[in-house]
Amino acid sequence: MCALASVLVASVISGAQTAPVRFITNWQDRVRETLAQQPAWPIPLVTASSGLLQVFRVDVVRQITPAETDTWNYGNTKGFNFVPWYKVEFDVLPPPYLQHNSKATDGFGDFSMLLKYRIAAGDQSHGNYSVSFALSGTVPTGTYSNGSLAGSISPTLCAGKGFGRFDVQSTAGAIFPTGDTAKLGRIVVWNTVGQYQLGKFLWPEIESNVTFYHGGANDGRVQNFVTPGLMVSKFKLEHDPLSRWALVFGGGMQLATTHFHTYNHGLILTSRILF
Repeated sequence: MCALASVLVASVISGAQTAPVRFITNWQDRVRETLAQQPAWPIPLVTASSGLLQVFRVDVVRQITPAETDTWNYGNTKGFNFVPWYKVEFDVLPPPYLQHNSKATDGFGDFSMLLKYRIAAGDQSHGNYSVSFALSGTVPTGTYSNGSLAGSISPTLCAGKGFGRFDVQSTAGAIFPTGDTAKLGRIVVWNTVGQYQLGKFLWPEIESNVTFYHGGANDGRVQNFVTPGLMVSKFKLEHDPLSRWALVFGGGMQLATTHFHTYNHGLILTSRILF
C-alpha cells in the first residue's frame, strides 16, 4: 500500500513539474504554426506590421521641435507582443518615459494595449501577403502633462504584399478620444513602408507617416514625415531550428515634409527580441 501511495505521489509531483513545460511547449508550437503562414518581413520602424508578432521591443526616439528643443522618448509605447491564440495577437505596452530638456517636466506617458486579428495571410510560396485588423486603447496614466487628457480607442486596418525581395505594407487607422473631444479632436493616421532585402540580414526601408487632424487645436492640418531607415534582421540566438529566439535591431530618421509639423525631425533607434 505504501509503495502504491509513493508511486501516486511521485506521479502527481512529476505531472505538476511538467505542466508549465507543456504549456510553454504548446504555446511555442502554436506560435510557430501561426507565424509560418505569413511573410517573414521585419517589423518596420514606424508602420505597424501587417502580420502577427511575438516579440519584446524597445525603441528610443529623439525629436527636435521647431523651437530647437529636443525631447527623448524612452520606450516609445512599445513593449510585449504575444500570440496567445491562433491568428490573434495581444500587446502590453508600458508607458514611455519622456525627457524634455526644457522647462517642461519629465515624466511617464500613457499605458496602452492592443488586440490584433489576422484576417488572411500567405507565406512566400502562397501569395506572400497579410491582412490584419487591430484595435488598441490607451489609459491616461501620464504624469506632469506627458500623456493625453483622456483615454482613446484606435481601430486600424493593416495590409502588406511582397514581390520577391521587396514588400510594401500600409496601415490606415483613426484615434478617437474617450473624452475632451473638443480639445483633442480626432486623428486619422496613414502609414506606408517599402522594404527591400539586401543580402541575408539588411533591410533598407523608406516610410511615409501621415497624420490628418479633425477638430481640436490642429483642426484641418496635415502632418507628414518621410522616414528612411535600415533594419538588421535577424540573428538567431540558438542553433535549435525550432527555437524562435532571435535579435533584430535598426534605426532611421523622420524628416518633416509638410509646412505644419509638431517636430522637425526624429531619430529612431529600435531593438527587438523575438521569442
